[in-house]
Amino acid sequence: MNDSTPGRSEEGEIDAPIKSLGTAFTVVNSLKQNGSSGVTEIATETGLSKSAVHKHLTTLVAHGYVVKVGDQYQLSLKFLDLGGYVRDQFPSTNIIKTKVQELAVETGEVAQCMTEQRGKSVVLYREAGTNGVPSRTRPGTQMYLHQTASGKAILSKLPIERVDQIIDYHGLPRATEATITDRDALIEELETIRERGFAYSVGESTRGLYAVAAPMTKPDGTVLGAIVVSGPNHRMRGEPMDEEYPGLLLSLVNEIELNIAHS
Repeated sequence: MNDSTPGRSEEGEIDAPIKSLGTAFTVVNSLKQNGSSGVTEIATETGLSKSAVHKHLTTLVAHGYVVKVGDQYQLSLKFLDLGGYVRDQFPSTNIIKTKVQELAVETGEVAQCMTEQRGKSVVLYREAGTNGVPSRTRPGTQMYLHQTASGKAILSKLPIERVDQIIDYHGLPRATEATITDRDALIEELETIRERGFAYSVGESTRGLYAVAAPMTKPDGTVLGAIVVSGPNHRMRGEPMDEEYPGLLLSLVNEIELNIAHS
């Protein structure tokens, strides 16, 4: 299920949506997905009338969230300011950023900090080492928790009631043939992750991509997110996956948690 469904909370309750606000976000999401677009293109893409699209674009331009270049519209950098502000509210954001950078340099792979919001995994920081595999993920990118090592690490620290709530709302959609799509199998894996302290993903979100992740928690045990390192299977499998990276991640997460506890 989609967490952007108008009028529905993650828990499935029916809220009272403000139609005009929902239309504005429909226009914004169209610009995000398709880039610079004209009124006709957006109307065709969204099913909205041209007059409705034009009205909402004019309002968004007036408030600085959209810019007009010729007859084309695109999202403005004001969203970057909002995103930066939101990320800066995360606990110990500077130390986390530094540690993610260090992890990328030391491993040569892609290192990320992920957190959970509305039942999905969200990228907070991403750094690519010298051998880092290019991807479309960037700060703010959302993914299904059960498909990734970082997501499963986060799920392992959530109460079972919350895990069930997330499964009920989002389901367990398949990304590859290796994705866990059975609730009981996922719960069993989460138990294993809790016991060993870190999570694996072996081609579960993207074929050929392996990852190791360790969860981060506050002093009270509340999960903050996870730190993850990922790369192609031919470099990750064996010692990096089995020993080197898990130890590195657990040590790094311990430093972050100590910093949070004493900040």
